[in-house]
Amino acid sequence: MTQVQPVPVSAVPRREPHEVSPREPIAWHAYAVLFAPERILDGLERVGAAGLVERLPNLWQIELGVLRMWHRVLFRPDSIGTSRSSAVRPGWRARLLHYRLLRFPFLMKERAIAPFDFSGLASSPSRIVSHLLGAHHDENQFVYDLELLSAYPGRLEQARGLARHVVEADTPRSRWLRDLVVYERYHENLVAALERALEGDFSLPPDEADNPDISFVAYLRWCAAQSATPDETWALWRAGRYTVADGVKGAR
Repeated sequence: MTQVQPVPVSAVPRREPHEVSPREPIAWHAYAVLFAPERILDGLERVGAAGLVERLPNLWQIELGVLRMWHRVLFRPDSIGTSRSSAVRPGWRARLLHYRLLRFPFLMKERAIAPFDFSGLASSPSRIVSHLLGAHHDENQFVYDLELLSAYPGRLEQARGLARHVVEADTPRSRWLRDLVVYERYHENLVAALERALEGDFSLPPDEADNPDISFVAYLRWCAAQSATPDETWALWRAGRYTVADGVKGAR
């Protein structure tokens, strides 16, 4: 069995809070892609107030980010809910839940996933905490949700307390959550990640720092680097300078 070791990281400075631009009109396609664009705008305002990034994306840019995440689900499913380095927990329940299709209804019942909120911006802090406790995150994938949760005062502390309880208690509930995430030492690694986050340490190794799959801050920056309107995106796509998977070529 291979144990996931915390990766040595250094603190990432937070930006000063800045004013959020007045709310833009919501286009019809935002409802089709984001489902709850008003809540996305609330989330962007909260992120702006927390100063997580220098420049916030607009709704269209968030739509492009969500489409990128759909592409990930369809064409890179092995990057979600699996582990490259941890063993499956012993026992029939964890071995059965190792099959993601069987895991899905239980994750929904636990509110550990939000299938229509791919960015996380529309989710409540309680939903984000449930996601961290019940849905497997491989290696440094914790960082995305920890950065997102840091915009809510006191919620990182709450998540740490709940994760510690899963690790330290031997109850039917804690055993269920350990089996639901399938892999060994998941909650121990989550506690370690939360400890670092509470010290202001959300950073990642250089090869992961700009990965929108792993970092919420990187996701927001990726979105903000995309074209700002559907017309611009269409023109770039026709010119061969935009793909759903990679965004605008040369945007970085």
